[in-house]
Amino acid sequence: MKSGQKKDSSKQAIGAFLIILAGCFWGSMGIFVRKLGEEGFDAVQIVSIRVTLAALIFCLVLFFKDRKGFRISKKDIPLFLGLGFGSILFFTVCYFTAIKLMSLSAAAILLYTSPIWIMLMSVLFFHEKLTARKMLALVLAFGGCVLVSGISGGGVTLTGLLIGLGSGIGYGLYSILGTVALRRYSPYTVTAYSFLFAAAGSFFICRPGEMAGIFASSEAAGKLVLFCVLTAVVTAVIPFLAYTLGLETVEAGRAGILATIEPMVATMFGALFFAEPLTVLSSAGILMILAAVVLLNLSQSKKAKD
Repeated sequence: MKSGQKKDSSKQAIGAFLIILAGCFWGSMGIFVRKLGEEGFDAVQIVSIRVTLAALIFCLVLFFKDRKGFRISKKDIPLFLGLGFGSILFFTVCYFTAIKLMSLSAAAILLYTSPIWIMLMSVLFFHEKLTARKMLALVLAFGGCVLVSGISGGGVTLTGLLIGLGSGIGYGLYSILGTVALRRYSPYTVTAYSFLFAAAGSFFICRPGEMAGIFASSEAAGKLVLFCVLTAVVTAVIPFLAYTLGLETVEAGRAGILATIEPMVATMFGALFFAEPLTVLSSAGILMILAAVVLLNLSQSKKAKD
């Protein structure tokens, strides 16, 4: 193997690690969402808190990292609108709405159709090869997500189905549009502007006056604000930055499958913090997801040696 190939292989390994790290942090989201829900915030308001505080933090990071990164071309505004509105805000609102319309497990299964959409869009727009190994990894990952989330189709209406699929498409769209944006801008610029547009959009649907009232009536408003900041950092800033950095070296289709580690981590957090049962089926699902991740990384290692 040549030195250049070794360097590329190392970068791809780091990129894969960053994608998996993002999935692990996203997997902790349920802990924070449940806590904020207990404080009186509804799902849309929690989304707004996450994206608004994350936008502020990303802007601070960009300010200290690269102030020139605030300059974007007017022609790229639709691209960032797509990332902010069409992906981050759209998929999150769809996902939480789906949770209200159907069981949590059914909503999670529909969300994790995202690797399918990413792979199809990657083939269409980026001409990525749809190899047998990728297809096997995709089947393992999706099957694992179904088992981890629980096999449940109860109460799924046509409206719920379409909204749930919308969450998967919106989730997958970040990989596609993010890959395009990274050809022109740094990961710090991409994440900052994506969340700025998402935050701006969230103000139209979150009922800000009601949110302000919840903060004002809280007996420990200071602690609540700090917890909101922690929520943004753990469930948005770290994972989205890691995922965007990972997209610099990892194909969008492969990244989508690697990120399916999220429901596995969420299931483990549920068992650890909320005493949720870890069944034989969910354990099998975890093994299937891990098998998909290993299969993709073996594929990348083999490619680097050739």
